[in-house]
Amino acid sequence: MWNPQARRIPYGIQGFEMLRRDNCYYVDKTRFIQEIEYANKYFFLVRPRRFGKTLTMTMLEAYYDINKKEKFEEIFSGLWIGDHPTQNRNSYLVLELNFAMINGNIDDYKKNFDSYCHLRFKNFCDIYSQYFPSNAKEELDKMNKNAVDELKYIIQELEKTDKKIYLFIDEYDNFTNNILSDYTLLGRYMDETHRTGYLRTFFNALKDGSKGVIERLFITGVSPVTLDDLTSGFNIGSNYTTDARFNEITGFTEQEAREMLNYYSEYFQFPCSVDEIIETIRPWYDNYCFAKRCYGKTTMYNSDMLLYFTDQLCNFGEFPDKIIDSNIRTDYGKLKMLIRKDKEMDFEGSIIQNLVTDGFVKGKLVDHFPAEQIVLKDNFISLMYYFGMVTIGGFCEDEVIFKIPNIVVKEQLINYLMDNYKDNDLEYDSWSGDKLLSRMAFHGEWKAFFEYVSQTIKTFATTRDKAKGEKFLHGFTLATTCQSKAYFPHSEADTSAGFPDLYLEPRTDQYPDLTHSYLIEFKYVKEDATAAEIQNKEAEAILQLQKYSKYGLVVEKSKKTTLHCLLVMYKGFDLEKCEEVLTVEG
Repeated sequence: MWNPQARRIPYGIQGFEMLRRDNCYYVDKTRFIQEIEYANKYFFLVRPRRFGKTLTMTMLEAYYDINKKEKFEEIFSGLWIGDHPTQNRNSYLVLELNFAMINGNIDDYKKNFDSYCHLRFKNFCDIYSQYFPSNAKEELDKMNKNAVDELKYIIQELEKTDKKIYLFIDEYDNFTNNILSDYTLLGRYMDETHRTGYLRTFFNALKDGSKGVIERLFITGVSPVTLDDLTSGFNIGSNYTTDARFNEITGFTEQEAREMLNYYSEYFQFPCSVDEIIETIRPWYDNYCFAKRCYGKTTMYNSDMLLYFTDQLCNFGEFPDKIIDSNIRTDYGKLKMLIRKDKEMDFEGSIIQNLVTDGFVKGKLVDHFPAEQIVLKDNFISLMYYFGMVTIGGFCEDEVIFKIPNIVVKEQLINYLMDNYKDNDLEYDSWSGDKLLSRMAFHGEWKAFFEYVSQTIKTFATTRDKAKGEKFLHGFTLATTCQSKAYFPHSEADTSAGFPDLYLEPRTDQYPDLTHSYLIEFKYVKEDATAAEIQNKEAEAILQLQKYSKYGLVVEKSKKTTLHCLLVMYKGFDLEKCEEVLTVEG
């Protein structure tokens, strides 16, 4: 039951004024207002979906809106900026555009863009009517909903005053992301963003306005692709996406996460200490890094995920059954174009499959790139980085080591792999597989599952799959095994060398009758491997499993279960060995 003395949890709230009005808990990010003012006036910021971009934008809108000058204390009292206001507070006419509200269908894009902007521009003239002629809205109506002409009219009228616009554009790349999943539309997309294309023309009008009336601009999105396509027409913006000063502008640091949980622990009964909660959720929600200089210093939690978890924890007094918010699943579902692009590109193997099996890929972090160059390896990996599917995991010579940030993202990537397998007619029957996984989890009957996976591979794997050899076998087996909701999967990819290929940590908190856990080593030998080579691989696996079974994480997490240490070896595409090397009773 909710304690009415506690502040509301702002889960799902994107409007800053609503958050403040409704007495919601707020992780104070207002100190960044000053940093943004010191930065260049035309500010670009890319962050993954559901990472607090819109809330940040509405916070800035409330701070700079000239019409909200009398409400400054009400809105910002008790926050950092309330005690350290800048000279520019409440000094602009605020114009906000959210391109996510525009249907991205390329056939109707101009019509929908014009209609949306027409409504926003008329609303703008209403809100700031004292600075416009009394017939301003009628004049806009005469322009047949042409966004470029209407913008020019607004600029022209404000040039007669001493007032300036602070323009905010949210999800500026919505149009790009909606059509990039269909590469056949690339030519028509380029028509809109290049030369005399309509989107290019609109941004050219913004550039003209920046010479006088449009004094500041704040633009956000989830990818830098459109930015590059518009650069030659709109080359006044500065991209602060990977600037270390703004690494923490969205999302929560661990200190901020801990402070919030400590606050709510005073009002609600938690099942364990805040330290234990942090230890549990860190591998699920943490580990995003948005600047090279911040690597090894500060990582960020996905704020939306953490707010969802906190809301469930406070309302029910226990960890949520589903540690991944269904809204997050839906939102990441919009990024399935990554899988399609991954299949189209002529790389050595799948980047996403390599990520899942190896835990990292190497490449250069590219600040921005045109849409037609998305198929270049560094650009594709960088796009995954901006989408939040990989993060900075280290450096090697002149390249960045990109790794999967957390379990939430890893699950998404594994699901993408499963979709990819299905698209390639690799018919893994999830209903049958799930039943076998259940027998494996609750009854210790593991052999039938791996035999089923092996039979699926032999029956449906394509020549292209077989050409990938060990990578494909490891990736497919890992992806199918990780479908069980009874386990937290850990792999060498998640940690470092010297960890098993897969450790299935039992979720005994959610499944108290779960009595089996697993350490699994995958081995591969070629079809013409000799008996000696097979024996050497087997001996290697036995030694590894004996060592891994003594690891602190494995011992601690498996103590309530029977730990099965398994060797799964393929000879070519035949299951050569599927044996239990060691059993540790809990």
